[in-house]
Amino acid sequence: MLRRIVIAAVAVCALGTVHIQAQKNEFFRPKEVWNDTEGNPINAHGGGILYHKGMYYWYGEYKVGKTVLPSDATWERYRTDVTGVSCYSSKDLLNWKFEGVALKAITDDPNSDIHPTQVLERPKVVYNKKTKKFVMWMHIDSPDYSKAEAGVAIADSPTGPFKYLNGFRPNGTMSRDQTVFVDDDGTAYQFSSSEENQTMHINRLTEDYTKPDGKYVRRFVGMAREAPAVFKHGNKYYMLSSGCTGWDPNSAELAVADSIMGEWTVLGDPCTGPDAEKTFYGQSTFVIPVQGKKNAFIACFDMWKKKDLQDSRYIWLPMMIDKQTNKITIPWHAEWNLDVFKKK
Repeated sequence: MLRRIVIAAVAVCALGTVHIQAQKNEFFRPKEVWNDTEGNPINAHGGGILYHKGMYYWYGEYKVGKTVLPSDATWERYRTDVTGVSCYSSKDLLNWKFEGVALKAITDDPNSDIHPTQVLERPKVVYNKKTKKFVMWMHIDSPDYSKAEAGVAIADSPTGPFKYLNGFRPNGTMSRDQTVFVDDDGTAYQFSSSEENQTMHINRLTEDYTKPDGKYVRRFVGMAREAPAVFKHGNKYYMLSSGCTGWDPNSAELAVADSIMGEWTVLGDPCTGPDAEKTFYGQSTFVIPVQGKKNAFIACFDMWKKKDLQDSRYIWLPMMIDKQTNKITIPWHAEWNLDVFKKK
């Protein structure tokens, strides 16, 4: 009898050392803690999604450590030390495997753009079919946000490691909140909040996607838009963005254009439901075209916790497109899955 008890105890202890996979996610639950396949909270803030060869890759700011307010801040620029850009992979957009830190901070060079003491925000990755390279663009800055530059890194694999190339002001102009969009013809564009965040610049990129080609336009002049998220539906281009109120939420805005570098028309706030006027207490970061589903898009927002950035949450919601008018709305759902698109 004693031998059986000992064996049972040993078995229990052994089981304690065996990794138990986290429960599979079946629904999106905005604002709740979202765990990866290892059972750890997903850490990919201000991020973007790349779809490549049947897999989605989620890149974001990997925030670790205490959130601090720099002593030289003129407004609430809470931050954590730069750790790098994380990468997660998924086939269903619900269950994400942590692939590691795809771009790591450069800790041994205090003059590096991505040293832990600096700022790295809003990483976006695109794939260049000609060069076979994965190209990451990001907002890099000094702690006082005076540098206002874009940074670029490249990799041979979607999971990295990415090699940081350099930082610069695109076409000599300021670049803060930003995103990158690749059109159907393979031409890439960087959208960035410029001119002290008062005007959006749209910079066309070179064929290798690593720098501007010199052509750009100024749009939303004096309208103070940031957090751009760009997507294409039908033959029109759309941009989701927010106002400029620091870490605090405000109303979202949707705009449309017939061509990327043409004139844009503001459509208004697409969000509906409780707290829609504050974008459900989130801020736009990306819009995901759902593969295999016609006219299905997911609007991705960050719910920033400015005094605890590591615990900032994610708000992913379905975009609903009216079949008759093509009007786009983003209704609140406390719980949902991709079946919502079957009801359209």
